[in-house]
Order: sequence, then C-alpha cells, then structure tokens
Amino acid sequence: MHAPQRLARIAGLLYLIVGIGGAFAEIVRVTVYEAGDAATTAKNVATHAGLVRASVVADLVTTVTGLLTAMALYLLLKHVHANAARAMVAFLAVAAAMMALNLAHQFQALHVSDAAYTSAFGAQGSDALVLLMLDLHHHGYLMTQIFFGLWLLPMGYLVYRSGMVPRVIGVLLMVGCFGYLVDTFARLTAPDLGAALSPFVVTPAAIAEVSMILWLLVKGVKAPQRDRPATVAAA
Repeated sequence: MHAPQRLARIAGLLYLIVGIGGAFAEIVRVTVYEAGDAATTAKNVATHAGLVRASVVADLVTTVTGLLTAMALYLLLKHVHANAARAMVAFLAVAAAMMALNLAHQFQALHVSDAAYTSAFGAQGSDALVLLMLDLHHHGYLMTQIFFGLWLLPMGYLVYRSGMVPRVIGVLLMVGCFGYLVDTFARLTAPDLGAALSPFVVTPAAIAEVSMILWLLVKGVKAPQRDRPATVAAA
C-alpha cells in the first residue's frame, strides 16, 4: 500500500475512534445532566457513576486520537497548502487542550457528594455543586466547539483543493465549520433559539465528518496532484 493510502487509512481509523468515543461521552452527558435540576442531576451522577468515569476516559482518549488524526491528515495534505495544514493542526490542538482541562469539571462532579462536601454544604448544597460542575463542563464544551468547528475550515479547504477525496466532502466540511460556530454562539447568547437551531446547523458537519471517515477507510485517497501550480504548498 502506498504511503498516501496508508496515511488515509490510519487517519480514517483514528477519526473513527474519535467519533465513537465522542458519541459515547455525549450519550452519557445527556443521560446524567439535567440543566436547572440539581437533585436529579446529582442522583443521575451517583446512579451512573461508572458511566460518568468511562465517559471522562473516552473523552480523554478522543483528545489524543483527535490530535493523531490531525497529524496524519497534515502528513497527507500538507503538499496542498502548508499553512492551511498547520492551521488545521493548531485549531485542533487548542480544542484538545481546552477539552482535556474542561473534563476536570465533569470528573469533579463525581466527588462533590463525598462527606467532605456534604458536611460543609449539606445534601442540597452538595447537589448544587454537582450541577455547578456539570454546568461548567457543559458551557466549557460549547466554547471548545468553536475550535472543533474552526479545524474543519482548513481541512475542508485542503480536501477540496487536493482532489484526493470528493470535493463535495470538502465543501461540507467548510460549511460544517460555520454551522458549529452558529450553534455555539446561538446557544450561548439565545439558549432557546440555539436549542431549536442546533439540530439543523450541526447536520452538515456531522454528514461531512462521517463521510470523510468512511471515504478514508473504504476508498482511501487518489494520488496527490503535485503538478498543479494552485496546489503548491505555501512558503
């Protein structure tokens, strides 16, 4: 297997791990987090403590595999435009760092029902702290989504210009970037409107990323086109 095909399959496999791990962690978040309801949220966290721990581990794994995915795609696509490839990795590196730090809030939600907290704040105060930790995690994740969106823009550009993957996927990736940005800012500034818009504005990104994963794993890539002046890497 030639190097580009090998890199494509590696990137596709890593991207798949990111998708599976991220989906699992999101399902757990939706299961335990009840915005505005401290008692229910605390009860859910206590009941599903093992799942919450597993979701933290899954998200930590996705931060690492996400960075490795970006590195593999950088090696695959840097000949198209070096600066765009660097930007792609940089955006995802920022997202990974923010996500890893933000997971401390979710992990701490498991511990604020310990005796040290309940003796100081009481049962209701402890429940409120659980909700606070998951509120911080929820909003931190929304802010991290800015950079998860931004990394799709240079990736989509590189995919489109390379011709190694169908250009429609590149277009969808770039559209998906703006969908993530709209989703983040709408949900932060107008929560009700943002919640209504969210399923629609994030759909292009979901379609693009699933398509990218499947194409890399099943089809691989065409040979890189290095002879076109337009695809010469930036100095």
